[in-house]
Amino acid sequence: MRSLSGIKPTGTLHLGNYFGAARQFEIMQQKNYEGFYFVADYHTLNTLPDPKKLEENTWNILLDYLAFGLDPEKSTIFLQSQVPEVAELAFILGNYTPMGLMQRAHSYKEKTEKNEVINVGLFYYPLLMTADILLYKSNVVPVGKDQKQHVEIARDIAGAFNFHYQRDLFIIPEPFIADSVAVVPGTDGQKMSKSYGNTIEMFATDADLKKQVMGIVTDSTPLEEPKDPELCNVYKIFRLIAPKEQADEMAAKLRAGGYGYGHAKKALLAAVHEFFDPMRRRREELAKNPDYLRGVLKSGSERARDVAIETIKEVKRCVGLVGNIY
Repeated sequence: MRSLSGIKPTGTLHLGNYFGAARQFEIMQQKNYEGFYFVADYHTLNTLPDPKKLEENTWNILLDYLAFGLDPEKSTIFLQSQVPEVAELAFILGNYTPMGLMQRAHSYKEKTEKNEVINVGLFYYPLLMTADILLYKSNVVPVGKDQKQHVEIARDIAGAFNFHYQRDLFIIPEPFIADSVAVVPGTDGQKMSKSYGNTIEMFATDADLKKQVMGIVTDSTPLEEPKDPELCNVYKIFRLIAPKEQADEMAAKLRAGGYGYGHAKKALLAAVHEFFDPMRRRREELAKNPDYLRGVLKSGSERARDVAIETIKEVKRCVGLVGNIY
């Protein structure tokens, strides 16, 4: 069974990225899936990123993957743009994709509803993601709940292509979403997202991490009054990180009163450190060895491209594109 997913290098990773997606990568690796995990640099281009920042973020995502526990001996870790066949497949698949399917994609609808300027890259985003998934013949795609629609789009396109040619060329992928993971709330209660500026970054400096946690928005309920844990952003994040007994204890304290949001934030900060500090230390050590990082990305990208080349050859033969003429 093959697992595939990726994260865009649009900034520093945060708890939403980890619990929404990256933690599932590690779970797949532990279950001995054949993992393909990439840095989705092509996907950032529709936002016209600063070139230096994109390069920096790309290396940071690789560091994060390795710090989280992905093992390049067990999983293929690669750079999306080092496999040009993904763009080739996206173009081919575009000819089998109805416009209406792309117009229903959340990534497009959200922008149009806000009357934002939309480029073709953003409109094409779900199709490029479909190519990411189908190119490696992935069985499962670990994603956050907000990305499930894109896997469903990939399923629709794969099914339409297979039906048209009466061949099972593409595997119909399944989304993998951990049952215990909901959308991770940000410091303002909305979905945690870099675009909202409401993130908690587990690899931030101690000072910045403390500032982010202590800045979580809460209501004005006095310390002595009972509080509903399900309405408390601090608790919602805490229960993702802390053991169940500790989460239950915080919930009971909130309901009883005499336990303020400040107490809860301090407990959350301690839990973040306990959970992520081993990863933080591992990341710091990895950052000292750029040659190792380049080697990981080079060898992983070469392995990924070997698979991609075989798939694109199959696709071309299937659609009637003539090959081997040189």
